[in-house]
Amino acid sequence: MSAASKAKRRNPNLEVLAFERTPHVSYSACGIPYYVADLVREASELVTITPEQFREQRGIEVFTRHEAVRVSPIKRKVTVVDLDTGRERAFDYDRLLIAVGGKPRRPEIPGADLPNVFTVQTLQDGMRIRRFVDEQRPRRAVIVGGGYIGMEMAEAFRRRDLETTVVEKTDQILPGFERTVVEQVESELDSHQVRRLTGCEVNEIRQPEEATEPELAVTLSNGETVPAELVLFCIGLTPNVQLAVEAGVHLGVTGAIAVNRKLQTNVANVYAAGDCVQVKNLVSGEADYVPLGPTANKQGRVAGENVAGGTAVFSGVVGTSVFKVFELEVARTGLSLERARTAGFDADAVTITAPSKAGYYPGAEPLTVAVIFDRRGGRLLGAQMVGREGVSKRIDAFAVALMNRLTLEEAAYLDLSYAPPFAPVWDPVLVAIHAARGKLGR
Repeated sequence: MSAASKAKRRNPNLEVLAFERTPHVSYSACGIPYYVADLVREASELVTITPEQFREQRGIEVFTRHEAVRVSPIKRKVTVVDLDTGRERAFDYDRLLIAVGGKPRRPEIPGADLPNVFTVQTLQDGMRIRRFVDEQRPRRAVIVGGGYIGMEMAEAFRRRDLETTVVEKTDQILPGFERTVVEQVESELDSHQVRRLTGCEVNEIRQPEEATEPELAVTLSNGETVPAELVLFCIGLTPNVQLAVEAGVHLGVTGAIAVNRKLQTNVANVYAAGDCVQVKNLVSGEADYVPLGPTANKQGRVAGENVAGGTAVFSGVVGTSVFKVFELEVARTGLSLERARTAGFDADAVTITAPSKAGYYPGAEPLTVAVIFDRRGGRLLGAQMVGREGVSKRIDAFAVALMNRLTLEEAAYLDLSYAPPFAPVWDPVLVAIHAARGKLGR
């Protein structure tokens, strides 16, 4: 919808049609955990603009509950099915944007399709989970996947008084985060009675014959069986590419749609944006799949500009993200140490802990910062942070440095703001950068 809005603003004479298979458009999917937690009372509070407002205020015709099932590039037609009536219609286009997002992974195991086994991506998903928790009053939940969505949902379930177990197939929660960060998150989960099971997978979900509905038995690869009334898969997204592939659109090495900097595909007059496309990682220089809301919205603006005749470009991302789990803020940008080495850098890392404010000011909290850098040229490659306050915007300083390919030397004296209620004289960002320089002998 950001593309549709941008296209209409650039050329008010355009006829802009948008097709969406769910009942909702333009909402905050990132707010779903807080809706499930009952911090947001109504699902409607997550909706930014309704389909009616798009029609009346922006002149964009929105068809909800309509799924595009076929694209004919030679005829420049899109075939769409009305999911309520089953009726098929073909629409002509001059320019087409495919922005169908990603699909939540759901493993092919027995019981993965039981009624009380969920994924969380759309607002409808969130509403189903919230309704189930409100009406069925489950006592126990199993979350499969220890990434940041899994962490947010663990907090949501604990706020709803569910006994919560997180199952992660790798040897730690938050794959891709440095151990110094992960250890603090583990401690936070422990303090809120969230059980962690790492290095194992779910083999089967079944409903015991003697059990009362909706009790489930979740069997793990380590031989353990965990009882639950609710199971949630948070094991990532795969790009939704079937429609594009059938239209002759090429995929990239990540398995997502390949686009150029103008977000054009290989098919004439067909663009793609959002969680269905691959992007360039500006740190590694490699193709990457980074399904995040800010990336999708930026791409939407670029694509909207270009389908209306513009020449905007989307250069790429550095992979910045932040989340909250109970009282901790956790953030990252750029490459982890392991990924930097895999990408061919002579990478090293340093970790420091510094106060979030002047040490004498009330409320100062320890902030842990990990910096990843290239020993060959001193280039900054990534950063990760964890603490009880002051994380979310400090990570942005590292993101800007990465976008501009700064070295540690160039970043060491960034003119960051200072006042005792907000930061020490030497901000933790600068303390970490100087520690990394020290490891280089500078």
